[in-house]
Amino acid sequence: MSNDLGTQRQRHPKKMSKNPDPAGHLPDLQSPAVVPGLSKRLDVRRDSWGIPHIRAASQADAFAGLGFVHAQDRLWQMEALLRRGTGRYAEWLGKSALPGDVLARRVDTSGASRRDYAILSAETRSMLEAYARGVNAFIALRRWPREYAILKAQPQRWEPWHSIAVMRQIGFLMGSVWWKLWRAAALPIVGVAEISKLRFDDGGDDLLCIPPGEQGRRYLAALADLRPGLEALIGPGHDLQEAEVAGGSNNWALAPERTATGRAMLAGDPHRVLEMPNMYAQAHLACDEFDIVGLTVPGVPGFPHYGHTAKVAWCVTHAFVDIHDLYIERFDAAAENTRFENRWIPVKRRKETISVAGEADVEIEVLETCHGPVIAGDPAAGTALALRSVQFAVPDRSFDCMLPMLRAGTVEQFYEATRDWGLMDHNLVAGDTAGHIGNRVRAKVPARPRSNGWLPVPGWTGEHEWDGMVPFEDMPCCIDPAGGRIVTANNRVVENGERYLSTDSMPPHRARRIWQRLAKLSKAGVDDMASVHRDLVSVVALEFRDRVRNVEVTGSAAELRDRIVNWNGEMTPDSHSAAAYVALRTALTKLVAEKSGLSAVSESPYAKVTPGIFGESQIWWTVPQLLRADDTGLIGGASWDRVLAEALQRAAQDLPSEPWGKLHRPTLRHPLSQAFPELAATLDKDCAPVGGDNDTVFATGYIARLGMRATYASLCRYVFDVGAWDNCRWIVFHGASGHTDSPWYDNQNAVWAAGEMVPMLYDWAKIEAATTTHQQLLPDETLGTA
Repeated sequence: MSNDLGTQRQRHPKKMSKNPDPAGHLPDLQSPAVVPGLSKRLDVRRDSWGIPHIRAASQADAFAGLGFVHAQDRLWQMEALLRRGTGRYAEWLGKSALPGDVLARRVDTSGASRRDYAILSAETRSMLEAYARGVNAFIALRRWPREYAILKAQPQRWEPWHSIAVMRQIGFLMGSVWWKLWRAAALPIVGVAEISKLRFDDGGDDLLCIPPGEQGRRYLAALADLRPGLEALIGPGHDLQEAEVAGGSNNWALAPERTATGRAMLAGDPHRVLEMPNMYAQAHLACDEFDIVGLTVPGVPGFPHYGHTAKVAWCVTHAFVDIHDLYIERFDAAAENTRFENRWIPVKRRKETISVAGEADVEIEVLETCHGPVIAGDPAAGTALALRSVQFAVPDRSFDCMLPMLRAGTVEQFYEATRDWGLMDHNLVAGDTAGHIGNRVRAKVPARPRSNGWLPVPGWTGEHEWDGMVPFEDMPCCIDPAGGRIVTANNRVVENGERYLSTDSMPPHRARRIWQRLAKLSKAGVDDMASVHRDLVSVVALEFRDRVRNVEVTGSAAELRDRIVNWNGEMTPDSHSAAAYVALRTALTKLVAEKSGLSAVSESPYAKVTPGIFGESQIWWTVPQLLRADDTGLIGGASWDRVLAEALQRAAQDLPSEPWGKLHRPTLRHPLSQAFPELAATLDKDCAPVGGDNDTVFATGYIARLGMRATYASLCRYVFDVGAWDNCRWIVFHGASGHTDSPWYDNQNAVWAAGEMVPMLYDWAKIEAATTTHQQLLPDETLGTA
């Protein structure tokens, strides 16, 4: 299958001959430029933070302008996202990118995106075409980002379907698939009795998104749910008795009666890897049909996740509903057929050729069963895992939602506009100027047995097939809930009832802390909403503090224990106690991984699906639940006091002397700095020190096996004062520009690290007064008269 991004095939050496002048590649933000197909000239104004405000005569002109501005600020990033999503990144970065390219080719992002483009409405295709015209108009100016000179490459021409592939890439296989692979890889190590414990900590209960703030019954694995996967993975006849009893983002909204202004308010932040440039770009886009400001995805028209029009504001968190399934397939001796019910079904095969910078081309063979592509295991050995994901297997019309979202005048209309959304699963929280607030799970979830949720399931029985999608009307939704408050933070969306929706939801600790903060607000204002963002209290740290209080240790281990015991649980940058807690938790995680044998899980073929699964990283999320329940099954029956004492001793031996903020300080690392280390000093940027950790509302997560440095955090933060739009605020973690030498590349970082925000300008008079650069984009026949 062809996977071309354009007509030009690029091959280049990995090393460059010299350091290109960064400033010489900055875009011209002042001179008029032609965008073919515009009906009238449009204006691009940038405020003091470098955020673009685009004003056009028509919808088509507006999206052409957005395409031009995205390319102006983020062209290299756009193509990098496209290449990563479609399996052509190794052509730029060499062997290090090859495993990701192989997976992208197996799931066939290109084919799925082309398929979806063909079924979109004429209006949506026109939007994508206008956007592509804008991107290509900027490419035609030949003033390309510095990264192209580093790579000795030229930009590919942008095609309308590319935007769909980029949107797929930013949510690529997020969610349940990794926990199913984790449990499949861990099963031979921990056995049947312990496997259902390998899940996110649920805090001892299931704090729900819907109904807001209610405690749900803990979702535990029943014997019937586990049996199909267990028997498929390890065969029948094993003792299953104990399995039956074994037990990244925020947003919140307040109704008018809970605010000081009498208007609805929304706030939140998405948590992802701190990859440069930011996955999101701030933008403002206005025309005769709409006036929208929010966070865009470079390479994509529309405002799919965060924004407000004149009537409605919206924001999302990852819902963690289950949109991916894994099937264990049985192959015949020649791996030409798979067993399904009582017959053999032929396997589809195709060849893919992947270009690798500085290396010979790599050819792979992709096998597809009736369930989907094989992503792990060896069909020639008789069994392998096939992936069936809503993101690829089902024709998708998410882009048909983009324009109706901008036209909606109420929360209810807004939710109706998202009926066809399926590329990723979200809690979609919204508020309107009439004072309504709501939360709806925006997703396509397969209707199938709940046993599909824990492990890979047998693909040959016919008992785990999809029966269409859960109807839109049956998806969780609440508008104007009693109490006037909504909180979502990747915690369980709703109890599994007649419809199975999810197994693996993130811990409820951030949600619980947000509820605690909101309970103290009688009548909230914008500053109050913003202060919740800055909350540094770790609910889990407080549990650890109380749990180690009476653990008997001596010497430096006792000093470490006492430092934690005499602490208030705040992960402040200047705290040495916060560093002590993380040292203890990391040491405890390593001990549990060692004692359980789960340190070896990365050797399983199921754990090798890119980017890989590591026992220490996964068990980090589970240990608090085991400790809280005094569950010693994974530590060989040893007492937790004994294991905690050993962890305190280990942590004390290597305890750093620096405060938490210095240890936790992230590096804003450019994707090319590893491939071109001689340029790292100019590509990478320092980040201001930050507090927080994985469990705080001010989320700055680290990966236990890699150390204390933050690797993911809030990509942006926002507060919407619904209807008083010039009171809104926002911030991103580096800046509006994707050019490393631009003054707007990292000018927001210090403000972001302090938990503060900047104005989200909306009124055009104020925008004109704050303009730092002004550029006109012109129809092709008017440049000579401009």
